[in-house]
Amino acid sequence: MTEAPGMNVRVEIAREASQEVIDAFARLLPQLSSTAKPLGHEAVDRMLTHDANTVLVARTPAGIVGMLTLAVLPLPSGLRARVEDVVVDTAARGQGVAGLLIEEALRIAHETGARTVDLTSRPDRGPANRLYERLGFRSRESTVYRFPLEGRTTGPTPA
Repeated sequence: MTEAPGMNVRVEIAREASQEVIDAFARLLPQLSSTAKPLGHEAVDRMLTHDANTVLVARTPAGIVGMLTLAVLPLPSGLRARVEDVVVDTAARGQGVAGLLIEEALRIAHETGARTVDLTSRPDRGPANRLYERLGFRSRESTVYRFPLEGRTTGPTPA
């Protein structure tokens, strides 16, 4: 658990799909993505209990104001970590909450022995991208491919 001195923000691992955590997902995810769908108890519980995931939440006395997911995966190229779905409530942005979340994720990834930590961010998320660079992330020359599975009834069609 990480606490910010003087900020009254505490970062901790979400361990159970409490109503507070489910409500935080429902409130925060639409601030990250306009295509986010509400997650029920089962989906949140699956995320929180999956061996590869660590879901971090940033908490103030008023409640959860931010979250991220750290996925750590053993791959043939080594133990790798990814930070996904970093979101801070609009009212709490600019106060260092995302930085606290990322720093805790980096600490956990380092403790697990991960070789690298990757994250992706849309180019239009200027403040977030500047934060990631300030924290030491470096842009990589890469092409990200995505294959949409949602709504599909069969596997990929040959080209």
